[in-house]
Amino acid sequence: MGGSLRVAVLGAPGVGKTAIIRQFLFGDYPESHRPTDGPSLYRPAVLLDGAVYDLSIRDGDGAGPGQSSRGLEEWPDPKDWSLQDTDAFVLVYDICSPDSFDYVKALRQRIAETRPAGAPEAPILVVGNKRDRQRLRFGPRRALAALVRRGWRCGYLECSAKYNWHVLRLFRELLRCALVRARPAHPALRLQGALHPARCSLM
Repeated sequence: MGGSLRVAVLGAPGVGKTAIIRQFLFGDYPESHRPTDGPSLYRPAVLLDGAVYDLSIRDGDGAGPGQSSRGLEEWPDPKDWSLQDTDAFVLVYDICSPDSFDYVKALRQRIAETRPAGAPEAPILVVGNKRDRQRLRFGPRRALAALVRRGWRCGYLECSAKYNWHVLRLFRELLRCALVRARPAHPALRLQGALHPARCSLM
């Protein structure tokens, strides 16, 4: 066994968090949106360069704030939904919805505020979903990517859960960051830089 990694996928309702996870795990896409009834936990095993890793992927639907970033004030104790011991975060927004981007901005701030002192830094990947609706986007990709990467110091990537475009790349990039930033004793360090597309697969 190579070890384990805990990932949280968070974002406003309706941005496609569950769709992204289901494309990654099962290769399917629901044609109609059905709100997730509370947070869900997926536990896939991933084969990376000959070593098996246990992932714990938490779908944040129902676990975080309400419909707008103002709902952050009403969050439950982050300890109740394992924010503090998460190894990596995926913050998803809809490229056609500026409100969902503001929501992700507030999420990032809350994660920073609730991280325990002395805890290792958890990588954050900001993901713009619904790239298939490119013509309706609210802002240029380059400007948003520059803001996230330089200003927020987070990773940035866009995908389409509907067409399974860049979904595998999303998780590959996230896991690469998590392995690089892992604690010195973390066994995942053995695989630093090893997440080549041909070497990353579900079991």
